[in-house]
Amino acid sequence: MTPDKLSARGTFAADLCQAAGEVARRYFSDRSNLVVDQKGTQDWVSEADRNVELFIRQRISEDWPDDGIVGEEHAPRPSRSGFTWVIDPIDGTTNFVNGIPAWTIVLAGVSSGRSEIGVIHDPNAGETFSALRGEGARLNGTAIQIADGIPLESGTVAVGYSNRVDARNVLPVVSALVERGAMFHRNASGALSIAYVAAGRLLGYVEEHMNAWDCLAGQLIVEEAGGRIEVQDADEMIRVGGRVIVGSPEVFDDLVAMVDGVWDG
Repeated sequence: MTPDKLSARGTFAADLCQAAGEVARRYFSDRSNLVVDQKGTQDWVSEADRNVELFIRQRISEDWPDDGIVGEEHAPRPSRSGFTWVIDPIDGTTNFVNGIPAWTIVLAGVSSGRSEIGVIHDPNAGETFSALRGEGARLNGTAIQIADGIPLESGTVAVGYSNRVDARNVLPVVSALVERGAMFHRNASGALSIAYVAAGRLLGYVEEHMNAWDCLAGQLIVEEAGGRIEVQDADEMIRVGGRVIVGSPEVFDDLVAMVDGVWDG
């Protein structure tokens, strides 16, 4: 893909996530009338999730009709252009339905097995984290970078938890962090936590299994902010998901060592 086409898609993605955020905020402010279903234990979906994804899909179809679409709530559309959009319409639905303002709109652009565009938009804080491959990471248009020179015992690592894996597997990792003197954090939005790593607010993020729509955008943003990630094939992540570890250069190897033997790679 030419740099011009990538840049155009990047601008489109950021604008679209902000527009989708306004749609989601209208649902968030009227939660008493929100229709919510339970897909599984601690796994919720609302009409807001479904309709925000439809809003994003419609815009993509209008502007980039040959691009593929993969979303959390609706069936995939194959790509004719070699470029695929990966959507999480509301990451942090449990927070959303309970009135906790920690949820995001997430959009990644994938080509040839790797993420090329990543956007994570937090409508409540008015923050848009974004990256184009090779062009750095930004927060509301200003360059950001990973935390520099902060050891594990002086910072905070977020730990994800999901119903897709054995809940007991998270306990050894939390214990290892505490034993090292680190603080641990969970806000029930993995994408937002990963964005905070890119912005230097957290040292790292680990989760045993994430779906592609939750993590591909954030992994690119962290990488472009100077952080380290476990390199994965984006197409394989779209198919089956996988474990996610991101962090500053100072702590990344420590985080990998903590989860190896507890979680499969």
